[in-house]
Amino acid sequence: MGFAVDKDGITITVDDDGPGVSPEDREQIFRPFYRTDEARDRESGGTGLGLAIVETAIQQHRGWVKAEDSPLGGLRLVIWLPLYKRS
Repeated sequence: MGFAVDKDGITITVDDDGPGVSPEDREQIFRPFYRTDEARDRESGGTGLGLAIVETAIQQHRGWVKAEDSPLGGLRLVIWLPLYKRS
């Protein structure tokens, strides 16, 4: 997990060392109920709601989230949220 702050916002990176996600699946993983083929094969593959909830919450705060390859071999999520100045 990492953090970087600049004048406009904060960037949060979260890495895992799991099997990763194919580029084709990365386009879909933020859709509600979407599960990769690997997750469908596992008994406890989850509901496919976690990343959809994350993306919705981030967007409600005027930020964004994207998925990319992790240097650890799995998936990296990059989240950006704007910083607001107090009036």
